[in-house]
Amino acid sequence: MKDKLQITAYEVVEAPMPLRTAQRARDWIEALPERFAYRCLPLAIANQVGWEILNPVPFTARWTGRDGLDAIAIKFHDEPSALIGSHFGHGVLTFSMGYLFRTTKSHNLWVKGPANRPKDAIAPLEGIIETDWAPFTFTMNWQFTRKRHKIVFEKDEPIATVLPYPRHYVRKFEPTLKNLNENPKLYQQYVDWRDDRMKFNEELQKTGTEAQKQGWQRTYMKGQDQSGNTFAGHETKVQMKDFRRT
Repeated sequence: MKDKLQITAYEVVEAPMPLRTAQRARDWIEALPERFAYRCLPLAIANQVGWEILNPVPFTARWTGRDGLDAIAIKFHDEPSALIGSHFGHGVLTFSMGYLFRTTKSHNLWVKGPANRPKDAIAPLEGIIETDWAPFTFTMNWQFTRKRHKIVFEKDEPIATVLPYPRHYVRKFEPTLKNLNENPKLYQQYVDWRDDRMKFNEELQKTGTEAQKQGWQRTYMKGQDQSGNTFAGHETKVQMKDFRRT
């Protein structure tokens, strides 16, 4: 019987950063007309995968452009937090999340920035940690991309996403290059989709057409190809489990 897949977040400080399942909603999408970006299912799915770690206190940070540890000025709006600081220099802002993670044997933990949450003048750095054996904590780091620009992190704003990743998994793939004509069935499926897409986009510009009434094509959202064949394992949402105290 295979081992049950598990992830445990051990608290190593009295008040670690809050953890929650990754959320589908994004403020910038909510502000769009008809929130149309949610129609991009790959984007919406990526938003929901993993667990988000939330910033505990609101603060403002500014990088002078120098390399020293004192080159980032942090101003806390309310109470200060020892979990946020400048530990590496070179314009890197560091979050100490307050957890030691443990994952099932042969599973790493991918630590990355929250998906599809762009932030001006600063970018999240990513790491993959062997959390099935390492008795160490790790930090989440953001790299300033512009000097002397004020950055604001709000309370409960996600600062990281963590998700388990099987070790050695990607190395099992055999990468190959082929011309699409070598796969006649797939080639025809692609041509059917391409032609249908081009026709739909043309009709979308014409008043009173069926395309205008539909507004957008829903085949991928439905897990269907252009012939109406439906893939049984298609996902339209991801339901992550909450971390629960045991």
